[in-house]
Amino acid sequence: MKKGSIKVSVLYPDGEGKTFDMDYYCNRHIPMVAELLGDAVIGASVEKGVAGGEPESTAMFKAMGNLYFDSVEMFQNSFGPNAEKILNDIPNYTNIEPVVQISEVMI
Repeated sequence: MKKGSIKVSVLYPDGEGKTFDMDYYCNRHIPMVAELLGDAVIGASVEKGVAGGEPESTAMFKAMGNLYFDSVEMFQNSFGPNAEKILNDIPNYTNIEPVVQISEVMI
């Protein structure tokens, strides 16, 4: 992704009793979000946690979804009107409360 773009990361922490349906997330939720946010999104990725940094340790996050935008305003202007629909879909694929971070791409 290009330097200066904005990355919105949605992280789903792992833990006892936490569930995450990767198939639903990749094949239904992300396409819905992409359609709702339209051309404001300049890139996207989904990651599945497989291990932690220590040998034999588990990943800190079950999954991470990342969306890229040209600016924070592009994210806010596209997400705001669609937030309710997007957030209401979360229980369809997980019981995890996601953690969101907005970052600027530096390299």
